[in-house]
Parts: sequence; structure tokens; C-alpha cells
Amino acid sequence: MASVLKRDTVFENIPSIKAKTLRINLNPDIYGTFSEIGAGQETARHFFRSGGASGTIAKAMSAYDKDFSDAIYGIEKDGRYVTQSRLKKMLSHEMTLMEERISRETHPDRLFFSYANTVATIDFSKRYKGHGWVGIRFQLDPNQKELDEIILHIRFKQNEARLQQETLGILGVNLIYGAFYKYHKPRKMLKYLYDHIDKDTVEIDMVNFSGPNFKDVDNRLMSLQLIRNDMTDAVMFGPDGNNFLPASALYKKNILALRGSFRPVTKVNMDMFHKSYDIFVRDPAVDQENTMVIFEITLSNLKASGEIDEQDFMDRAELLCSLGHTVMISKFQEYFKLVEYFNRYTKAKIGLTMGVNNLVDIFDEKYYRHLSGGILEAFGKLFFKELQVYLYPMKNAETGQIMTSNNIKVHPRMKELYKFFKYNGKVMDIIDYDPEIMHIFSRDALKKLINNEEGWEEMLPKGIPQIIKDENLFTRKLVKSKEDKIE
Repeated sequence: MASVLKRDTVFENIPSIKAKTLRINLNPDIYGTFSEIGAGQETARHFFRSGGASGTIAKAMSAYDKDFSDAIYGIEKDGRYVTQSRLKKMLSHEMTLMEERISRETHPDRLFFSYANTVATIDFSKRYKGHGWVGIRFQLDPNQKELDEIILHIRFKQNEARLQQETLGILGVNLIYGAFYKYHKPRKMLKYLYDHIDKDTVEIDMVNFSGPNFKDVDNRLMSLQLIRNDMTDAVMFGPDGNNFLPASALYKKNILALRGSFRPVTKVNMDMFHKSYDIFVRDPAVDQENTMVIFEITLSNLKASGEIDEQDFMDRAELLCSLGHTVMISKFQEYFKLVEYFNRYTKAKIGLTMGVNNLVDIFDEKYYRHLSGGILEAFGKLFFKELQVYLYPMKNAETGQIMTSNNIKVHPRMKELYKFFKYNGKVMDIIDYDPEIMHIFSRDALKKLINNEEGWEEMLPKGIPQIIKDENLFTRKLVKSKEDKIE
């Protein structure tokens, strides 16, 4: 076993943490500051121990006292310290000091950087595992005015603060090393963040690249890499294409979620959204100003021919973002797992908009055989909280009958269970649907589009056909970069 591991390590050619820090320390141009709050100066410690740190570290500091921290970086509006806003202030403040205090005349070739983290490790009662924001602002050319930046959010899975601190230190080294030596391979750089770290110890659930050297990086695609690399279970991005932290976006929110392939988004999808949203916000328990609408795509829905087609993913994302919607990519094939995820962050009302086929599948026992409690365990998690299903009807192609919650057919063993949830108001029919569009399915629109047949434009929302034509969406092949070919 040892020999196999050794061969794998040689094949991967992963530098040790000491080798990484020493390479940076011995580079006469790389020079910057370390600001670490909440988990010790774990990253800076690696650079000090490897030797030659005086050539790299201008300053290393930790402002643990809240008053000291506020005096240096300012007071956050929400009074919190482990936030993205705090991290950005730390990066900005320290980089400004670097530029003010280090003379360019004396050091014309130096590449400045500011590394920072603000972290809360596991609490004494071990109820909260801990999380943190980690980032670096840096330049790859001494004349570079607009700086590059990488920001990520992590969640600890270890049950001891010391272990979390050690993990954070290694992650920080990997991030700094990657920023200077792997910036041209952002996808691989994400993987390298786990060098010498077990994926079971920390989760990376958000990352954003910005700056001139990342101008061609689409952060939505980076989000997808987090899912593909098993770094997290779900990611979210907004209409602007930038990723944001699900925990922050969902915190104490009323949530309305629509699951689909959206390949492409159709008039039916939008009718489902608008009609269910109207019902949702009329609920007395729902505050419209505190409501988050999510268009969710599962990882299995992204797979074509067994593999994820990244261009296809980007095309779907482009259309949903153009309509101003928030998108979630998740690994939750079963609905109860999605609801369980939402319940981590909110106790408010949750609504799921779905079609008849999806509801029938929910009551299919085969999807819950892996659970010790079977379908009852899943339903306990699905319907335990303030959850409601908004059911969009379907027209039976053979009989012409409109299928609703009143006449759908579930397995005979599930009939009584279905009735229980139906008559307890957990399933609500969307009754003011548009009967003129019930024949529309994404797969039919896509087939017409690919085969250049007439009629697909009428199946999609206003403005979407023109975007598809202008951008050649769903009809172009993914242009592979050199990095893709290497991978």
C-alpha cells in the first residue's frame, strides 16, 4: 500500500507544504501581508517555519479583540465578523498599506499580495462546526493597477479546533501558492486547494475569481467544478454570474424552488414560476420582501451521455440569468434532501413548484430503499416543516384529460399516504394555468432548435429565442482550452 501511495504522489507531483512556502519565500519579488482572525496565524506560521520568510512577509497580524478589529477595519452593519464583507475590508486595508509603505522606487519589481482569513472554529459545545472566509488580493505584474482576487468560503467538518486550525493553515498555503504559480489553470487550482488535506475535513462551498488575469474565468463554471470535485453539495449564483454563499442567501428566508432541466427554459417553466409565486406570496406567513426564488438544476440533470456537458450547462445558466433568476446546482436527486438542505438555514416557509410526473415520482418507493426508514423517513424530512407543493397540471397526451392532484395515479400502497398529505394541505393545485401552452416540453423545443425546425421560438419566453440565436446556444460545441486538453 505504501508503495502505491508513493507512486501516486510522484505521479501527481504534489509539492509538500514546506516546498510550496519555500518556493514563495525564495522568490525575491513576492511580498505581502498576512491578516488572520479567529483561528491563529496558521498560514503565516508555515512561511515562518520554512525559512527565508523575511523576503516574503511584510507583516503578519491578528486583531482578535473586537474593538481592535473594528478600529482597524471598521464596523460591520450587521455586527458580524466572519463575513465576506469583513474579508474584503481586510484585503483592501492591508493592500493599501502595502502600497503606501513599500517604495516602488526602491522595490520596482515586487509583486504585492494581501492574504486574509476571518474564521470561527468549532464552539465549545460542538453544536456549530465552524466556518470561514479566506482570500488573497495580489498582482502578477508590478505595474498591474487592477489587482487579481480569489475569495472562497469554507465549512469545517472536524470536531476539534486544533485540527481545524491546521487545516486552515494548509489551505491558506495552497491558495497563495496557487495564486502565483497556478493562476493560469483555475480549474486545477481548485483541486490543488486540497493538497495534503482530506476532503472529509473541510468543504469549499463558494469561490469567486476576479481581476485582469481571470477575465476569461466564468465563476458559474467554477461553481460547477466545486460540485464535480465533491467539494460541496450545492452552489448558487445570481443573475450577474457571480457565485454567492447559499447560507447567507437562504438565511431565514422564505424559499420557493423550481426544479427542472431548463434545456431551454420554456413558457411553461415561466408560467409555473409566476403562478406558484403568486400563491406563495399571498400566504399570510410569507413576507414577500424576505423571499428567495431559486431555479434548481440537479447534477444528474446536467449529464448528457453520462458526462456533464459544460457548454450545455453554460447555455442554460445564460438564459436563466438573462431572465434575472438565481440558480442553484445541487447533488440532491431526491426532493427531501433539497428540503433538508434548505432547513439548515431557514425555519420559514418553503414551497416546491413541480409538475405531475415529479409528484408521482416522490411517491415511488424505489427512490427510498437505501433509507433505513424507507419512504416514511424521507417524507418525515420532506413535510415536517412549513412546506407546500405547488402542482402544475399536465395534459394526458392520449386521453386529453387534465391531470391534477385530484386524479393522479400513485402506487396502490401509497394511496392512503398520498391522501394524508393531500388533505392536510401539503399539495396545492395551480388552477389559473395557461391551457394554451400545456403541450410545450423543453425536450421538444430543443429538438426543433437543433434540427433547425420551425416553431421552437413560440415555445420560449419573450426575448429568449433572440439570445439563443445571437449566442448560438445549444448548437455550438465547447471550445476546449489548452488546460481542458491537459485535463
